[in-house]
Amino acid sequence: MARLIYLMGASGAGKDYLLSALRAAMPTNMMVAHRYITREANAGAENHVALSEQEFLWRAKQGVFALFWQAHGHHYGVGVEIDIWLQRGWDVIVNGSRAYLPEALQRYHSQLLPLCLTVSPAILAQRLQQRGRENSEQISARLQRAQHYQQQLPVNCLQLCNDGELRHTLGQFQQILATSLSPDSAREDKTWN
Repeated sequence: MARLIYLMGASGAGKDYLLSALRAAMPTNMMVAHRYITREANAGAENHVALSEQEFLWRAKQGVFALFWQAHGHHYGVGVEIDIWLQRGWDVIVNGSRAYLPEALQRYHSQLLPLCLTVSPAILAQRLQQRGRENSEQISARLQRAQHYQQQLPVNCLQLCNDGELRHTLGQFQQILATSLSPDSAREDKTWN
């Protein structure tokens, strides 16, 4: 059975870079879903489809999103194309929201594989400073939210540590997929470093 890999992680953990690397690698039997977001296309590192709020809400009403939620003043959605990909037997990875995880589990049940991308506080602080998008006060607030996030990880979430080089994280990601051949086998609490 194809799996929906539901990637979660604090801001700055490296989700966008991991997804970009997966797109570039074009792994066999896996699709990387784009999100539809009500923010400018050039905002942040995520490769997403930019929509106005009006267009997003109209599309949501038409049922073109498999998953959608609101966070940080924006609307986020994942298109129903993921259901077609899953039906064709492809694993699909999406950049998900921890707050929306219960709804995603309700829709995809045991087909959903929750994956939490983690990063140590020191590495996260370094990355946030390097990207230069926030001032020191905003970085401090992000670090506090990330610490809270780490303490509140979902129970059934596999953990993938992203402290090292991206190629190392990609290797560990492949190991997770190989180890969890079926969604039910992935319900054990594991951390991959």
